[in-house]
Formats: sequence, C-alpha cells, structure tokens
Amino acid sequence: MIESGEKERLKELLRERLIECGWRDELKAQCRAFTRKKGRANITVDDLVRTITPKGRAMVPDNVKAELLQRIRTFLLSDALWP
Repeated sequence: MIESGEKERLKELLRERLIECGWRDELKAQCRAFTRKKGRANITVDDLVRTITPKGRAMVPDNVKAELLQRIRTFLLSDALWP
C-alpha cells in the first residue's frame, strides 16, 4: 500500500470525510472543553492525547469506517497487488 501511494490516498480520503461530517470540529471542541476543565497549566499534550483519543475514535461515523474498509478491500483484491 505504501509503494503504490494508496496509503496516502486513503489517509487523505479519511481526512476529507472527517472534515465533511464535522468530526474534526467536534474533536476540537472536546479538546477545548478538556483544557478549560483542567486548566492550561495543569495538562500536558500527553494528557490531552490520552483523554481525547478514545473519544475521537468512538466519534468516527460508521459510514466513514465502512467506506474506508471497502476501499482497502478493493485495493487488496485488485490487480495492483499482483504484477
């Protein structure tokens, strides 16, 4: 997937879909809320990542996951893998 460039295309597709569905904005809001609650001086980036990552993963819409999975399956089954 890396050699063909498919990994980068899939990452870009995921980025686009997450922005379209509002996931990115919602995640920013979650980060801001966490920062306000704990206070900027009282948290580290690691604290923020550890707290927000599970929430972010859970917020990814099922249709986005399904589309990405289908694209991966299609790639793996395509002739691109078999020269």
